[in-house]
Amino acid sequence: MKRLSVSLLSAAIALATGAACAADAPDIDPRRLSEIVRTLSSDEFEGRGPATAGETRTVDYVVAQMKAAGLSPGGEMKDGARTWTQAVPLLRSEIAGTPSLAVTVDGERRTLTQGEEIAVRAAMDGSKSVSIDGAPLVFVGYGVTAPERNWDDFKGVDLKGKVALVLVNDPDFETGEGDFGGKAMTYYGRWTYKYEEAARQGATGLLVIHETAPASYGWATVKNSNTNTMFDIVRERPGEAHPQLEGWIQRDVAAQLFKDAGLDFEALKKQAQTRDFRPVELEGQTFSAQYDVDAEVITSQNIVGLVEGSERPDETVIYSGHWDHLGVGRPDAEGDTIYNGAVDNATGIAALIEVGRAFAQAPKPERSVVFLAVTAEEKGLLGSEYYAANPLYPLARTAGVLNMDALDPHGPARNFTTSGSARVDLLDRLVDTAKERELAYVTDPKPEAGYFFRSDHFPFAKRGVPAVSFGSGDDKEEGGVAAGEKIDAEYVKERYHQPADEWEPSWTFTGMARDLELLYAVGRDLANSDDWPNWGRDSEFRAARDETAGERD
Repeated sequence: MKRLSVSLLSAAIALATGAACAADAPDIDPRRLSEIVRTLSSDEFEGRGPATAGETRTVDYVVAQMKAAGLSPGGEMKDGARTWTQAVPLLRSEIAGTPSLAVTVDGERRTLTQGEEIAVRAAMDGSKSVSIDGAPLVFVGYGVTAPERNWDDFKGVDLKGKVALVLVNDPDFETGEGDFGGKAMTYYGRWTYKYEEAARQGATGLLVIHETAPASYGWATVKNSNTNTMFDIVRERPGEAHPQLEGWIQRDVAAQLFKDAGLDFEALKKQAQTRDFRPVELEGQTFSAQYDVDAEVITSQNIVGLVEGSERPDETVIYSGHWDHLGVGRPDAEGDTIYNGAVDNATGIAALIEVGRAFAQAPKPERSVVFLAVTAEEKGLLGSEYYAANPLYPLARTAGVLNMDALDPHGPARNFTTSGSARVDLLDRLVDTAKERELAYVTDPKPEAGYFFRSDHFPFAKRGVPAVSFGSGDDKEEGGVAAGEKIDAEYVKERYHQPADEWEPSWTFTGMARDLELLYAVGRDLANSDDWPNWGRDSEFRAARDETAGERD
């Protein structure tokens, strides 16, 4: 028998691999994806805000779609049977009326306009009103206390009765090198950490100085995300996690305050990039705020679908995505007040439903597969945080989490990415499966944006569960990287967290459909294996996973 040449043999293998992939590929219909996104992001759903009529419509619609896809209810038990939801108690807070906000500079009072020069959040520390009169302003650099890095931005300062000003991101964002991972953001760079640390330091308030590059988004996103209704998980002692005042201030407004105090903002920023930095009070500058807070505990819902495992139903693989968006908020230039959230994250919910359909139509997997649509991601990953703290299926026996957030509804790309590039076996499986489909993996192109800490896989990761958040590729089959980068830049500038994030009839969803074939294959193979992925040995999440190893024996 004549031997095939190397080139012919390679071609034959590639053809066979492609045929196998095609045979394994589920029927992910771009038209169904488009219809789900169109419906969920329509004005009828009022921006899918938690604890609104939009939530009720969203839950009803997603449950109906999961049923139609062939999923079973996977939520809380009631009367001996599983329901479709998991109740998530949340503290709901909003500012009553228009807040009175001002700085006093050498005796002169200057009013600050909410949403324009400053964006303060409704108090999350349990306060029914905020009354701050003439609090001194103190610059505390990046607001970081990191003993393992020998770093303390609060050296010798007493912040009781004072309002702290902090920079966005990590101390080495500007230079790209240093003790905080270079350009890649650590959790110390997240605004959530900065608020938490301000509370630990006893500050009355904290204002983050907004700059677009280190924040990775413009002021419109800050305004729209912080001046509407706020939510938090219900905490026994909320003041330990939140100072009374939390908010952001425009960079130029802050820089002028520094100048009026005889300080150079840029020079102090450079000092803050060193461990020798010490807090600096803005002499002659004080901050005042007066507003009431309407607060109540409400119950939102995570939505949970299930395909029960045929052999090991007590072991799970989770697909996740958040159903919520910003609801109804401040009008844009055209007067539109509905933040429709088409890309963010109706695409992820459409993906969840269609991957669920693929599993429901295939032979039962050996492990159970959970389809988790979480609430209140836009308020700080609260739905996923609640699930991870109160899991319906044990985290120790959860093999992995594949999160889907803000997928690209355009045509196919030659690559894909993830939020962050943490070392985890689950990512290796994803990369290897993608190679079989001739899809390249590119590491997070914007590690400085801290996306790893901004998606619903993070509450699982910090508890040790292997988890990744999938991101669409930027190397488009039509137009290459230039086309992909243009789409991304336009979205961030014109649509992200703005009313303009609306469904477009021109979207083909063909790239998303192909991406979901990949995600389905990874989850299916994991669900049909007895493998337990883990984090890399140098990962900060490895110890938490290893602690539960005995529960997987």
